[in-house]
Amino acid sequence: MTSIPSRTTAPYGAWPSPISAALVAAGASPLTQLALGGADGSDVYWLAGRASEAGRNTLLRQRGARVDELTPLPFNVRTRVHEYGGGAYVVDGDTVYFSHFADNRLYRQSGDAAPEAFSAGGTTRHADFVVDHARSRLIAVREQHPEQGHAHPENSLAAVQFDGSETVLARGHDFYAAPRLSPDGSQLAWISWDHPRLPWQGTELWLADVHADGTLGSPRLIAGGERESICQPEWSPNGLLHFVSDSSGWWNLYRLHGADIEALCPMEAEFATPHWTFGASMYGFLSSDEIICTYIQQGVSHLGQLTVGSARLEAIAHPYQEIRELRVGPGYLALLGGSPTIALELARIDLSNNELEVLAQSITALPALGYLSVPRSLSFPSNHGRTAHAFFYPPHNVDVQAPEGSLPPVIVISHGGPTSMASNTLKLATQYWTSRGIGVLDVNYGGSSGFGREYRDALKGQWGIVDVEDCIAGARYLTAHGLADPERLIIRGGSAGGFTTLCALTFHDVFKVGASYYGVSDLKGLDLDSHKFEARYTDYLIASQPQAEVLYRERSPIHHTDKLSRPMIFLQGLDDKVVPPQQSELMVDALKARGVPVAYVPLAGEGHGFRKAENIVRTLDAELYFYQRVLKLATPAGEAPVHIDNLPA
Repeated sequence: MTSIPSRTTAPYGAWPSPISAALVAAGASPLTQLALGGADGSDVYWLAGRASEAGRNTLLRQRGARVDELTPLPFNVRTRVHEYGGGAYVVDGDTVYFSHFADNRLYRQSGDAAPEAFSAGGTTRHADFVVDHARSRLIAVREQHPEQGHAHPENSLAAVQFDGSETVLARGHDFYAAPRLSPDGSQLAWISWDHPRLPWQGTELWLADVHADGTLGSPRLIAGGERESICQPEWSPNGLLHFVSDSSGWWNLYRLHGADIEALCPMEAEFATPHWTFGASMYGFLSSDEIICTYIQQGVSHLGQLTVGSARLEAIAHPYQEIRELRVGPGYLALLGGSPTIALELARIDLSNNELEVLAQSITALPALGYLSVPRSLSFPSNHGRTAHAFFYPPHNVDVQAPEGSLPPVIVISHGGPTSMASNTLKLATQYWTSRGIGVLDVNYGGSSGFGREYRDALKGQWGIVDVEDCIAGARYLTAHGLADPERLIIRGGSAGGFTTLCALTFHDVFKVGASYYGVSDLKGLDLDSHKFEARYTDYLIASQPQAEVLYRERSPIHHTDKLSRPMIFLQGLDDKVVPPQQSELMVDALKARGVPVAYVPLAGEGHGFRKAENIVRTLDAELYFYQRVLKLATPAGEAPVHIDNLPA
């Protein structure tokens, strides 16, 4: 007989774990922005983030059994149009065109040759490219920043000739996205929107003829408006314009057929996600009448083949519960997917036999399954009859058990966005906590995407209220069901989630400690400092001026630090243009002055989100140490990774 090793007994939060902060930083290579190319369309391209190389993005290509890195150091395939970027490259056969982050110049790379610059760069940024073969140019979203001062940039659609000269094709709207050229090059479709709207509130789909000289004819409005969000326009092989619209309350597929707009597969599901970055792709064409698409229901992704005209949607078997992006090639599809036991990976599925091949993994060396917590999907009641949703990860470690009768501390995560969505894809950053005996509740509060427009609009005018109520409701649900220690509830969030965290700790007493990653503390300051893309976001989330002034003061934690008595740690990139450092620093100073335990981790060279491996390690270690000291979870050994002001002996 084989003996079963006995498990060590240790308090929750003090479990030894093989999932170190260094493993989290080294193991997670962001995979983004799929594209297909090659002479026969069989090559797969993608970007991989390199935390060990200052967080740069490098372009990889899979051809047959071989994977090549096309952009070695110092190239960083990244753009900062709208600050969030995306759409940083395009593939045309065996040629790649991309934006280099360091100089904003556009580069052309053919085959295995070295990249060559062909644009001026400087204060001009580009994204979301389409190749116009007939006119030897790229069509792109252009963002022209002023040489000096703090004025907002001008956004437009532009043609960039391969000799570097540029011509503006369309201007006058505040924002542009998704220029898409018809297969014969005779028409250009695109999306635009204007302040105060964000693209998930209302956009417009335009269509214009392309003249022989490359200029555009008078644009025609096809769909969209102030209360209709259009996403991902695409042309079918036979030249029909398709797009996603939420006119029904759900992001569904439509096409322009003659003068009519046809719904292709009406259902309560989301065939798109909010436009935070350029280049997102949730569907593609296998033929003129066959669409491969992914869609979200109740926060979980599905994959199917839609036959246009019959509205027949046939499921395609796959192992994923989150599909972030897909591209369709001749007889196959490539996707980025993950599940509770699969970290984000790039896979290729042969549509003739459903055979799946993994091309790249965000984490190549996963811990044994015995150290991984598999989440449960929860729905629970919140205020005013709402139902909120979350994924709960209980503490789990094959080597350790907690003392009988004890309850675990739990971290409630309020995601950023706030229109983003928490997924259940395996993330080592989550398992870092659960393997140490700390549960995690990842909340899709009202305002999250993936649940339809009505759920997304629950946050309209209610930021700092509905999101906070749903996080509190989730915490109370856990404690009511004996899944969490009510005296050791933690809330944690980044960006907009940092605002939720600060509001929960300032105006409520459910959580005992919190962590804010580049979180918003002053709504008015956010308006004054914010970049163009989000400059009017608070019109939707709070109210428009002048009505917002009173609400800003009521809801901004910086004006109510006298109510904040919970210990907090703040982690902030000093180069952050989305939420500037002073948003964190004002809170840190206020808590220091009031004698509340507080820690601050400022990071030079980091922006809105941390990319460098050493900083990922530093912040995780500091956060764990902070919880262990403040909640008395364990006695940390070695040198303290962060100084805590006002910590009682």
